[in-house]
Amino acid sequence: MITYITDCFDGNARARLSTRIGALFGQSPTVVAADGPDPESFAALTLLDCLRSLELLGEDGHPTITLLNIAPRDGVWPNGVPFCFFWHGKHLVASTFNARVLSLVRRELSIDHVYVTDIREAVTAAGFGADEIEKIATTQFRSLWYLPLLAKWVADGRRVPATETAVPEDLEDGPVVSVVDNFGNCKFDCGPDSIGFAIGETVPVAGRSQDGTLIVTDVTCYRHLTDVPRGGAGLIVGSSGTDFVELVIRGASAAQAFGLRTGDAPLRRTSVEYAA
Repeated sequence: MITYITDCFDGNARARLSTRIGALFGQSPTVVAADGPDPESFAALTLLDCLRSLELLGEDGHPTITLLNIAPRDGVWPNGVPFCFFWHGKHLVASTFNARVLSLVRRELSIDHVYVTDIREAVTAAGFGADEIEKIATTQFRSLWYLPLLAKWVADGRRVPATETAVPEDLEDGPVVSVVDNFGNCKFDCGPDSIGFAIGETVPVAGRSQDGTLIVTDVTCYRHLTDVPRGGAGLIVGSSGTDFVELVIRGASAAQAFGLRTGDAPLRRTSVEYAA
């Protein structure tokens, strides 16, 4: 089973990624689009959820491979951030070395070190010729030409030059909306204790009106979605992360009603910040 979470998800990119991975592994991946205004937060929670979904199988299950690419060209690294890999039990993750993307597996799964690779060094060690090395090391689409190779080599047990590196602590002071699901529920990147969640109590939630005005609403905490009055808003312990909190409206879209999107921080007690 191969899952690829990426911010390169247009039809052309999906076709190339699926074809290359199919040629390398004999199966095409499930490509998950990290879209919206905050792809890093979406990718962080989705990666955590993928690894958490491997628990409670009732049996050993099969090894999985998760690839993750969120690599803005921010000028800090030449041609983008490097790629890394780590294992969670028998399950392999190959990813861009991005502190925010790795923040939730660091916090929730104690994955505090990963193996960071240098593309040119890794491809050279694999025996590619000079022209091939140059193409793979300098391409704009490194998540196509290199990341699938890295995952294949590591999965096959081949030696890949890499440096064990601590995952930096994410300085984001959260919580933020990481995922808006297809029902309009807003999934946060934190558990109940982070926001003073208590059944029957209220928590102030900031939202946007249609004209952009900030509106703060006291929202009641409930145990389950079915406890929320129909048409009413509630904060519940949802299905993502390690019992992370969700903002919901039973029978309607909380994201639409509150004017929220990924990257927004409507639960912060000291200030409210929204993604640009």
